[in-house]
Amino acid sequence: MSDELELLRAADPVPSGEGPWRDRPLHARAERHLNRLLHSGRTRRARRRLVLRAEAAVLALGAALAFTFSGAGAAKAVAVPVALAPRAGTASVSLDELARRAEARARAAGAADGPHRGSHVQSWCLSMAAGPDAAPPVTAPEEHLTRWRADGSGSELVVATDPRHPGRPVIDDTGGNWRTVNDGEVLHRKSYPAGPAGGQRGLAARTPPPTDPEALREQLAALYGGAGARTPRLLSALSSLRQEWTPGPRETAAIVRVLADAEGLRPAGAVTDRLGRRGQAYVYDGPDGGMNATRQMVVLDPRTGQLMGSEVTFTRALPDLRVKAGQVLSYETWMP
Repeated sequence: MSDELELLRAADPVPSGEGPWRDRPLHARAERHLNRLLHSGRTRRARRRLVLRAEAAVLALGAALAFTFSGAGAAKAVAVPVALAPRAGTASVSLDELARRAEARARAAGAADGPHRGSHVQSWCLSMAAGPDAAPPVTAPEEHLTRWRADGSGSELVVATDPRHPGRPVIDDTGGNWRTVNDGEVLHRKSYPAGPAGGQRGLAARTPPPTDPEALREQLAALYGGAGARTPRLLSALSSLRQEWTPGPRETAAIVRVLADAEGLRPAGAVTDRLGRRGQAYVYDGPDGGMNATRQMVVLDPRTGQLMGSEVTFTRALPDLRVKAGQVLSYETWMP
């Protein structure tokens, strides 16, 4: 197993057989599609793989589905991901109360507890074509780790891995060509030198998130696509911000206060995320700007307000895209 994968897992290890996020088997028709996909000799037209975020995913009419083998030599496959399900009957923490908790934590933070550039995220996402001849949607579960230093140097690492099944092969989509890859295979790795020509990729990368909620809202609107207009755009903008920066306590307090002021974002109860962490789920199921067919969920740490993850699921079936109500469109799981 690669040293890179060990480094990623050491950041937040999770037992592979625990939790409600375990896979469910494909039905017979889906297995036939997958077998035909794996054993077909036809060359398919390459298509660009898209990283989906909340509203962008809706507008692109994508479907975030991933496939992984149940064992190195097994024939049966299983489909992921399963939608996160807030636990019925659990107490909900209002966003206003969580904002107060985050603000109290921010007041106790030290001078060194600021944001740092870079992120650590696990995601499942891809674009999907419609029509009877469209290939089934397949992509590898990916883990991204980016780290940057004050002198501008840094690194980016993308690894194909399913954290629930360490050591087992996963399926990868490389330019529309599907293949199995070993768990931990490096899909992308790049180092950047120190200096202005290093990892300085744009204004967003050079601009730390503000600690004032109103200033943060303005920055999200200016740098990440009109976040001030509607809640779906706000959630998409926060995802983009989180890909560039890991917030400290003060920035986290500003994020939670902005969410508390967002229209239509309601508490949905306690939830266990895909890394086995306990969180509080907040759901937006209003107009999404596309086909009004999705529900967006953000998961926050109930003690600190830290952004733990986000998920988009379909609220109704879209037969042209071969998706069902309740199916996951995309998700991201964030780590410190």
